[in-house]
Amino acid sequence: MATTDHLDDTDRALLALLQRDAGQAYATLGKAVGLSTAAAHERVRKLRERGVVRRTTVEVDPRSLGLGVLSFVMVDSSAWMGDSAQAFAAIPEIEEAHIIAGSASVLVKVRTATTEQLQDVLRRLYAIEGVSGTHATVVLETFFERPPAPEKTSHSGS
Repeated sequence: MATTDHLDDTDRALLALLQRDAGQAYATLGKAVGLSTAAAHERVRKLRERGVVRRTTVEVDPRSLGLGVLSFVMVDSSAWMGDSAQAFAAIPEIEEAHIIAGSASVLVKVRTATTEQLQDVLRRLYAIEGVSGTHATVVLETFFERPPAPEKTSHSGS
């Protein structure tokens, strides 16, 4: 688990820059936050070691891969689903799976090319032990998606 206890303003600025473009050179990162190339590299290395930066990846537009159907599926269960992570992960169309509180047990984010493929994913969800129902919501349009903000958030008590 990541420890965020000692994230200073420089760490937060580096994280924001990396989230915009993780391919930036350490020299560019350092210049932007007032550090040398070596110091920027060391800061990022420590953020990785601490688990704050989990991975470096490329964001691909799913539509360019033919995956134009985004849906969120609430999964009902007849049993505790906390030990089912591998079963959900075995369905490649599932991008995220979360144990949730509320009327359903699990929430999954699914991307497919067609609604017929979504229907097939729903069939495979039913094959997971303990799954008793699903409620799928198909996204018509996405206004935006964003990564978590590394900037400090202030909460006023008023």
